Amino acid sequence: MSSRTRRTALTSGVAALVAVTGLGLGAAPAHADTTPPTATCDPARDYLWEDISAVRVEPTVTEFLAVAIAPGTTGSYTKTLSEVDSVSTTINSSTEVSAEFKAIFAKVSVKVGFSVSSTKATTRTTTVSDTVNFNSPGYYGLYRGTRKVTGEWVRYICARSGSTGYWVSTTNGPGTFTTFDVPEQGTVACSFPEPAGTVRAAARARLVC
Repeated sequence: MSSRTRRTALTSGVAALVAVTGLGLGAAPAHADTTPPTATCDPARDYLWEDISAVRVEPTVTEFLAVAIAPGTTGSYTKTLSEVDSVSTTINSSTEVSAEFKAIFAKVSVKVGFSVSSTKATTRTTTVSDTVNFNSPGYYGLYRGTRKVTGEWVRYICARSGSTGYWVSTTNGPGTFTTFDVPEQGTVACSFPEPAGTVRAAARARLVC
């Protein structure tokens, strides 16, 4: 096993994934016919109704490097990782995320059980490097990654018809979103299994142990 001189790992990985049990981790989003709780609304009081109709959480490795440590070569190394994937915040496939969508992303955070990015953001960075002290030979993976969150949302407005209001959809079909959790960085090893459904497990899978 290795001890790292710099570590920024999330501690809520498994617990947060439990919060989205039944949402189909790594599979297609579960769709729901999400509509306002009532057909009518009060134009003087009601204006907007939004909800998340589908969501998926997928552990995603964004930078990675495999390192083989042979007997007699243990020690401290500084390595630069290679980009293997990236995640950007989008709304309806656009990376320009305006303030009007903050409520949508706030609902996503509640749905999945952890905070997600609600502004224009990407996991891409110029260089990702790591300094690791390997104290035993083995096959290791240095990684950076996050939990990618994708899904669909709906929005209705209260449209007046005489003295009564009716909820009317503002989208031609459900809208879509992509966002992500705070990135984590760490080290995995073939000799040490990782909890299923975590970013660490996704990184270890790249080692083909």
